Amino acid sequence: MIIFFFLQVSRLGFGCAGLSGSYNHPLSHEAGCSVIQEAFGMGVTFFDTSDYYGENHDNEIMLGKALKQLPREKVQLATKFGVRTTEGGQFEVKGTPEYVRQCCEASLKRLELDYIDLYYQHRVDVSVPIEDTMGELKKLVEEGKIKYIGLSEASADTIRRAHSVHPITAVQVEYSLWTRDIEEDIMPLCRELGIGIVAYSPLGRGFFGGKAILESVPDVSVLAHFPRFTGENLEKNKQLYASVADLAFKHNCTPPQLALAWLLHQEDNIVPIPGTTKVKNLHNNIGSLAVKLNKEDLKGISNAVPIDEVAGNKDSDYTQQYSYKFANTLEKIVK
Repeated sequence: MIIFFFLQVSRLGFGCAGLSGSYNHPLSHEAGCSVIQEAFGMGVTFFDTSDYYGENHDNEIMLGKALKQLPREKVQLATKFGVRTTEGGQFEVKGTPEYVRQCCEASLKRLELDYIDLYYQHRVDVSVPIEDTMGELKKLVEEGKIKYIGLSEASADTIRRAHSVHPITAVQVEYSLWTRDIEEDIMPLCRELGIGIVAYSPLGRGFFGGKAILESVPDVSVLAHFPRFTGENLEKNKQLYASVADLAFKHNCTPPQLALAWLLHQEDNIVPIPGTTKVKNLHNNIGSLAVKLNKEDLKGISNAVPIDEVAGNKDSDYTQQYSYKFANTLEKIVK
């Protein structure tokens, strides 16, 4: 277990987004609930979702059903607000106080819960002062509707400003062997402020789990639009996977276990949240907790995936504009 500002979560969490599609065909609620319950049975108590995942908020509804079969006091539920698709099909980021409250109350209703353990702003709305957004989130904490506040893909400046209004419990950001942007500024800041880091896509959107290597990318998968998974980039990146696979063999574990163990050994305040639709992958991922690495091991694994040799941008053209690096640049322009 690990503690973020008094919120105790399991050392490894579970990202629920994929249960409702995106990377694969969506699961039925019955099948999705079964995976969630299996994860809990293996010691995972931290589950991450969003009001944006799945058609018509399907992911929150599914997770709400699963939680009915679990002891609520032993589960840490994280969900998010702040992004939506407009009637015209455009992606919109919104962080007004009114929208914060509207989203929170809607999520509570879909999840059929009295409170949310960790409530994130999914993406930062730079047109609204973060102090205004945080002010409303603080009110929701005081009302008992949420226990803790988080930010996702926020810049260092935004995190610091938000933290001055109310403590930020955790920052969620993409972090994996081939995506290490946060090591420059986000990780040092979170260390300074005592903020936890929730690492989403800790297996490189499934790459180090064998996606596009051991199994093909489904036609419905958004990965078909990610540069690292296509054409010459993919062929070059396969060499990185092979290097990790060789090291995994030496450590008597699988490539995804090694990739997750590398993350788990970076800092004590990092909680990866790998997701999967397959129980066998779930068991495999949880096996990473038993992998022990020393400093030389960690250095060797890092060197096996040189950042300057990773081919292709980590984001698609669609998602790049919502990464924290872009948010940092945009905030400077707005100012």
